[in-house]
Amino acid sequence: MMKYTLLSATFLFVSILAAQVPKNYSCSNAKRHLHNQAKSASLSVAQIAETERYDVHYYKLDVAMDNLSTDISGTVDILASAREQLDSALFELHSALNISEIRVDGTAIAFSRNNSAVKVPVNAITGQAFTISVDYGGTPPTFGTTPFGGAGMSNESSPSWGNQVTWSLSEPFSAYEWFPCKQSLKDKADSSDVWITVPNSCKAGSNGILENVTDMGNGTSRYEWKSRHPIDYYLISVSVAEYVEYNTYANPTGAPAPVLIQNFIYDNPLTLNYFQNDIDETADFIELFSDFYSLYPFHDEKYGHCMAPLSGGMEHQTMTTLGFFDNTLTAHELAHQWWGDYVTCASWTDIWVNEGFASYNEYLMLENLYPGQQVADMNDRHQNIMSQTGGSVWVIDSLDENAIFSGRLVYDKGAALVHTLRFAVNDDQLFFQGLRDYLDTFADSVAMGTDVQHALESASGINLSNYFDEWYYGEGYPTYSARWNTLGNDLVLEISQTASQANVTPFFTNDLEVRFQRNGLPDTTIRLSIDAPVNQFLVSGMGNATVLNAIDPNNWIINKVASIQKDETFVSVEEVTAELPVSIFPNPSEGLVTIRVPGHEQLTATIYGLDGKVRGEFMFLQQTTIDLTGFGSGSYILELKDAAGKTAIRRLIRL
Repeated sequence: MMKYTLLSATFLFVSILAAQVPKNYSCSNAKRHLHNQAKSASLSVAQIAETERYDVHYYKLDVAMDNLSTDISGTVDILASAREQLDSALFELHSALNISEIRVDGTAIAFSRNNSAVKVPVNAITGQAFTISVDYGGTPPTFGTTPFGGAGMSNESSPSWGNQVTWSLSEPFSAYEWFPCKQSLKDKADSSDVWITVPNSCKAGSNGILENVTDMGNGTSRYEWKSRHPIDYYLISVSVAEYVEYNTYANPTGAPAPVLIQNFIYDNPLTLNYFQNDIDETADFIELFSDFYSLYPFHDEKYGHCMAPLSGGMEHQTMTTLGFFDNTLTAHELAHQWWGDYVTCASWTDIWVNEGFASYNEYLMLENLYPGQQVADMNDRHQNIMSQTGGSVWVIDSLDENAIFSGRLVYDKGAALVHTLRFAVNDDQLFFQGLRDYLDTFADSVAMGTDVQHALESASGINLSNYFDEWYYGEGYPTYSARWNTLGNDLVLEISQTASQANVTPFFTNDLEVRFQRNGLPDTTIRLSIDAPVNQFLVSGMGNATVLNAIDPNNWIINKVASIQKDETFVSVEEVTAELPVSIFPNPSEGLVTIRVPGHEQLTATIYGLDGKVRGEFMFLQQTTIDLTGFGSGSYILELKDAAGKTAIRRLIRL
């Protein structure tokens, strides 16, 4: 893993709150978003509750297909166990597909069917295992039921290469359109087998290891795929075409053996030649992401690609379905093997844990293997995000497929949020440790966005609640303005912001970099803590600054810049406070400092270091002398408050 080193200034600074807005806006409590997500595109809430009465452990699909139509026939076995006393089990199969027989533990039984909901008697006690075998067939629906333009099963010819393909794409709610299943994200099957009988001219790709290709003796062959890793319903796949097989290997650190990269490429003399170099890069990506997170989670099986006429790709576990090969697309779908397959979103509202991270891995791939190209990648994402003013990364409606797969919000803003969290942690070692901890904790299971938050907080020791309130659940982005001036050896700076969706997220609290040109010195970047609509800063040792030439120069934060100006009338942070007839002497001092405020009876004095930490606090009447001898040489902020607690004045003290 190539480590990223953040450029930071060697100067200390203090943030002074000029205007405070109460943080009681609608997104301030993430718990309000954790409401019941029991929703389905095809079942009622009551029917969903029925499916949750049992656990799925295993799927075996034994189906016949070809590359000329979506027709499918065969048998699916569902091995499950009862979570409670269970008289019947409910699963889904689209009404366009006919059921010829259902068996429970090998015995044919009567069943009921209401549109896609199929109910069979199982009469199982708590913990008892049972197997439902469904003989079925027909033509899956062909209308566009997925947000990607196709249905659960599609058949098309490649407009570029001419090859005809039949392939599945079940995300988010379309698996039931081609095989009997339980469509619950939280109930991963422990393992699966997918057997696909196809004409001898075709090959069939699926999940896991290709254990056998059995010649059926009638002009067809059965491709027998086995996976022994947990898998979610929408990640089970089939793809059938006249393919050629092209294999290569990756050697990630820690792998006991090379990892097979098995590719089913159109049987066209030009296709493999055109994409071979791009395909070969997959090994580099596996090795890179294994260094970032952990060893490729399915290294004992394979990774691979089946080509199909898609405009992008779909991260089917161990065997991505892909329209073409491009470094960012290939990296994105591979990254899903960790972010989406190994750990899957617990609800479609938290699709960010799949798509936001897969999108950010495009950036990481460019940063490490194509250094420099990642800059344009993040710039383009920010521009797309800010093409509209609102919308949250978190998806409020788990049935709204357009929102679930919003390129602007889930993919681009989701990736930009990961980038901002990396900046917030400000230590790549801790950042990636937090991500590894998240993946280890929820391995082979499901997780929510808050689980990412907690893992990063635990690894870094930083409270990220504001980041998630504002950037994940909140909406919009800030537009910053800056004014500044130099006073002797010091610099005074004011950063103000307006929010694009102030009714939802009034302002954004995050660190922010600003970059100055300085006389006779390299440009200097200073990191500031922004916690209000207006913040003022006093930076010691920056009196030779000549130009503030960038806000957020490294593009860590989604933002626009309204204005940057040097204001020679802006003399001090004191101007935000009420005037007092205060005298502070001597200043600079060797340790003893006298504070005199005639006419005021009770005042509270607080001494801050330039790191913002309180160094001392005391009360006095009109005049006092304080001993700062033990503070050490440097600059400190003296803040005076009146008896009502109102800030009266701030002054810089030098020792």
